[in-house]
Amino acid sequence: MGRTYLVEEAVGQYLSDLNTKLKPCVTGLLIGQCSSQRDYVIRAVRTPPKEEQNEVNVNPSKLASIDEEWITAHASQVSRMLPGGLLVLGVFVIATPELAKDSQNALRKLIFSVEKSVSKRRLWKPAEEEVSDRAALQVCSATKKIVCRTYDVQDPKSSAKPADWKYQSALSACWLTLDCTVNVNIHIPLLATSPNHDLEKNTKNGLNRWSKQIEDSVLLINGQVKDNDTELLEGLKKLRGNTQSNTQFSDVKVLTQLSQGSSCRSTATVQVCSGSINLKGAVKCRAYIHNNKPKVKEAVQALKRDIINTLSDRCEILFEDLIINEGLDKKNFQRECRVLPQRLFVPVAGSSVMLSDYKFHDEAAGEIQERFVEMLDQTVRAEDIQIAEEVNTVHICPVTDNMDDTEQNQLTKATLLLKLQQNMGVVIAAAVAVFASIFSFNYFSD
Repeated sequence: MGRTYLVEEAVGQYLSDLNTKLKPCVTGLLIGQCSSQRDYVIRAVRTPPKEEQNEVNVNPSKLASIDEEWITAHASQVSRMLPGGLLVLGVFVIATPELAKDSQNALRKLIFSVEKSVSKRRLWKPAEEEVSDRAALQVCSATKKIVCRTYDVQDPKSSAKPADWKYQSALSACWLTLDCTVNVNIHIPLLATSPNHDLEKNTKNGLNRWSKQIEDSVLLINGQVKDNDTELLEGLKKLRGNTQSNTQFSDVKVLTQLSQGSSCRSTATVQVCSGSINLKGAVKCRAYIHNNKPKVKEAVQALKRDIINTLSDRCEILFEDLIINEGLDKKNFQRECRVLPQRLFVPVAGSSVMLSDYKFHDEAAGEIQERFVEMLDQTVRAEDIQIAEEVNTVHICPVTDNMDDTEQNQLTKATLLLKLQQNMGVVIAAAVAVFASIFSFNYFSD
């Protein structure tokens, strides 16, 4: 039996409007949430036209006009604008009857390309039991017939499986919200293993180590640690009328381990560095979960991934901005203090879910509005843009040849202190061993 997709009714209307406005072929993304029993589709977003491309002149007789690279780039941008719990669930193609036969092959190719583009940026690994089916929706522009199939993106040889496509009103009107603010102070050394150093690559390596701490962290939801397999709403009083309407868990705290467990042996190494990067601030994180008896593990996983994604995406956006607008060479850099883009949220009509984006301090509301129209085909009012947090910074501190002795000594002391903290357990263990041997020697001597 194939998967079932519960789809927001507004998605059906959106596809219908595209069907009548744009011919003969329209592609786009399906956005929603996976669960073990069924998947939820809450948005469909058409692929934006290229600036130099006039949609009226699209070749009506061939699917070869589909630009795979452009579609995957769009998917990568859209994935940045999705809060925790939401992802690109698949792709759709609206085509004329004469193109219908070939559109399924085009969809299959797009499914795997989009998944590859989106997943290569992730700093977390999917769970073994996680749903890996993605939807390929084919819509005939003449008959309005819808055919939905799925492909397992973890299997390159996967064949199409039929899936049910069912519309439902107010599907995401009462989804659950989890909010938390995470204080970040990440120190990333820049290794001096070669004459030049890729700033972006070093940063990603440092965030990789930090992301593992987040994945291993414990979340307190309303002050409690709950078993993964229990229902998220268990123990909460049902609200009058519409149960669990607009339930929001604002009191979520992230507890990370101070050190590795006793079963893991840690060894420290001293490495020569060319400088360091320090990410500091408080980031706003948010996840949304369907209201059909969600499990605690679904909520925890969604929020942890949003914590990791939001910091990684900001760094990526910052480096892109530095390269495009300032011509910064990622390998040759000077001492700088930069401001990471701030997170913002905008509402979705008829839904409790909000979409996300990032802005630099000098960006006007008009630029944000244009980006939502281009990327998500959504009109946003300036008064609906909610800035979620204060300024967060990234400090880039290269060690230069002309550094004075005082500064070099401060750096050396800081490095030694850090190493001492990392090896405190080893030092204590060694001291205990020495004390034990002395005690043993004195005992036998007596």
